[in-house]
Amino acid sequence: MPRLRLLASCLAVALAFPALADAPPSLAPPLARMAAQPQAMAPVVARFRADLASLERVQDATAGVRREAALRRLYTDWQARLAEIDPASLGVEDRLDHALFQRELAYRLVQLDFQRGRVGEAAPLLPGVDRLVALVEARRANEYPDGRASAQVLDEVRGQLAALGARLDKDAKAAGTTPIVAHRAARLLENVRADLKQWYGFHAGYDPDFSWWTRQPYEALDQQLEAHARLLRDKLAGASDPETIIGDPIGRQALLEGLRHELIPYTPEQLMDLAERELAWCERELARAAADMGAKDWREALEMVKSRHPAPGGQPKLVVELADEAIAWLEAREMVTIPELARRDWRMTMLSPEYQLQAPFFLGGQDVWVAYPTDTMPHDKKLMALRGNNRHFSRAVVHHELIPGHHLQYFYNSRHQTHRELFDTPFWTEGWALYWEFRLWDEGFATTPEDRIGMLFWRSHRAARILFSLGFHLGKMTPDEAVELLVDRVGHERENARAEVRRSFAGDYGPLYQIAYMIGGLQFRELHREFVQSGRMSEREFHDTILMGGPMPVAAVRARLSGDVPAEGLRADWRFYRFD
Repeated sequence: MPRLRLLASCLAVALAFPALADAPPSLAPPLARMAAQPQAMAPVVARFRADLASLERVQDATAGVRREAALRRLYTDWQARLAEIDPASLGVEDRLDHALFQRELAYRLVQLDFQRGRVGEAAPLLPGVDRLVALVEARRANEYPDGRASAQVLDEVRGQLAALGARLDKDAKAAGTTPIVAHRAARLLENVRADLKQWYGFHAGYDPDFSWWTRQPYEALDQQLEAHARLLRDKLAGASDPETIIGDPIGRQALLEGLRHELIPYTPEQLMDLAERELAWCERELARAAADMGAKDWREALEMVKSRHPAPGGQPKLVVELADEAIAWLEAREMVTIPELARRDWRMTMLSPEYQLQAPFFLGGQDVWVAYPTDTMPHDKKLMALRGNNRHFSRAVVHHELIPGHHLQYFYNSRHQTHRELFDTPFWTEGWALYWEFRLWDEGFATTPEDRIGMLFWRSHRAARILFSLGFHLGKMTPDEAVELLVDRVGHERENARAEVRRSFAGDYGPLYQIAYMIGGLQFRELHREFVQSGRMSEREFHDTILMGGPMPVAAVRARLSGDVPAEGLRADWRFYRFD
C-alpha cells in the first residue's frame, strides 16, 4: 500500500506539473485566447463573401456582360443594406467592419468600370468575340442553344476574325493600337477560347442536332481563335519569345484610386521619392558592411556573399535551420506568440525550373517554396540560381516567408476574424513580413557583415520595386529599364532580375502589389513607434493584437489599435512617413 500511495503521489505531481513529466507542449491553445466578443457585422460580411462566391461561381465568363451586371447589382444592393445601419451605434470592431465593407464595395464598383474600359480598348482587335461571350453566358444561365443559330454565330465570327487577321498580316499598323493593348487582346481571346471550349463540350455529343450543326463551324473557329491570338501576341505585341516581358500599365489616375483605396495619402511621385530615400540609406549601410568585410565597395562585398551558398541538395536543410533560428530568436525576446502547432504545420516545396523563370527566389504563404538549381538547368542558370539563393540572402528571407511572416499570418487569419479575408491587402500581408525585416535589423539579428549584406540586398530590392513598379504604371519606365535598375542599383543577377520583372508585370499581381512590401512595412514600423516605443503596448501585445485582428489596410489597423474608428468612415489622412 505505501508503494501504491507513493506512485499515486508521483502521478499527481506529474499531472500538476507537465514539464516534470517531460510532456510535449500542448497543441491546444489556452481557452482565454479563443474567447471573443460577439460581433454584429461579422456574419454580415461573411454572408456577403458567401453570396459573392456563389455569384462568381456561376457568372464566370471572361468579359461577361451578364457577369458585370450581376456583380454591379450585388454590390449596390449591399451598399443599400449597409446604409440601413447607423455606424455610431456600433462597437469599435463592428464600426471598423462597417467602414471596411463600405470601402470594399465602392472600390469594387470602380474596378468594374475600369475593367470595362480595358476590354473596350481591346475590342476593335476582337470583332464578334462579344457574341461568343454571349453564348458562354447563356449556358451558365441554363438557356439551351439552337444548333443552327449557334453554328451561324460561330461561322460569322470566324469570318470576321479571318478578315481582320488578313489585313493585319499585311500591315500591322492598320490595327491603330499599341503592343500593350494587342497583348491584352491576345490574353482576353485565349480566355474566351477556353470558355468556348467548355460551352461546346457541354452540348456536343449529347444533343445530335447541336453536334450536326456546330461541329465543323466550332472546329474552324477554334483554329481561327488560336491563329488570331498568335497574330496579336507575336506580330502586334512582339511577344513571340516566352521570356519577353510585356506589362499593362494602368496610368496615374488608377494608381491614385488604388492608393486612396489603401488609405494612403501620398501620390505616386511622393512614394517614388520615398523609395529613393530608402535606397540611399541602404547604399550607405552597404558601404559600411563592405568596409567591415574588407571589400573595396558594396559590389565586391555582394560578390563575396553570393559565392557562399549550400552545396547542391543542401538548401532544404538550411531552410529548416533558419526557420528554427528565427523562432528561437523571437521567443527569447517575447516578441510574438507562436502557437505550438504553427511551428510544425508548414511544408516545403522545391520550385521547378520552369516556375523559377518567374520566381527565382523563395516564395511563401501557408508553406515555403524554395528556389534552387536542378540538374536539368543550363549551366549558366544553375550558377545564377546558386548565387541568388546564397546562405546570407536566404537567412534574410526565411523568416519573411515562415515565422513571424506569412506562415504565422496564415495561421492566425484562419482562426481569428476570418470574415476579414474580404479586406485582405498586400500592404497588410507583405507589409507585415517586410516590417519584421526592419525589426530584426533594428534588434541586431544580423550579427556579421555578410548577414547585413544579405538583409540590405532585400531591403534595396523592396525600394527598387517601388521605383520600377510605379515608374512603369506611370509610363516612365519600360520593363527592360526595370531590369537594368535591379542589376545596377540592387546587384541582381541579370536572369534573376528579368524573372523578377516578368513576375511583377505578368498580370498575376495587382499594380500596387510590389510597392506594398516596403510601404506596408514602413506603416507597421510607424505603428510600432506610436504604440510600443511610446509605452502604450508591449511587443507581444502589439504583434498579437495585429495578428488576431485579421487583414485590412494598415491605416485601419491603426484605427483599431487606438479604438478611434470614425462613424463617418475611414479617411486616407495618416502621414506615416517623414520626408524631412
